[in-house]
Amino acid sequence: MVAGGSVTVVLPRALLVLFPDAEREVSVTAGTIGEVVGALDARWPGMRDRLCDSTPRIRRHINIFVGGVRATLETAVPAGVRVHVLTAISGG
Repeated sequence: MVAGGSVTVVLPRALLVLFPDAEREVSVTAGTIGEVVGALDARWPGMRDRLCDSTPRIRRHINIFVGGVRATLETAVPAGVRVHVLTAISGG
């Protein structure tokens, strides 16, 4: 697989509540997770702020997986891969 093609992003229900027009699964063209976040933000303005902090880095309570492996903004995304965005669950 080559980076920079179409990937499927699976969004968590928590983001769907904040972005009512967002779809559970969406296809974007991207070569890195940073580009995935940019594509999501272009489609639904404000989503980048929900996924990333100001450093910029993926927020502590957000996990993004590419092919089952936890990713950073620099992680390459091969064409055809599924990217899962998950919110962390904490308890006490």
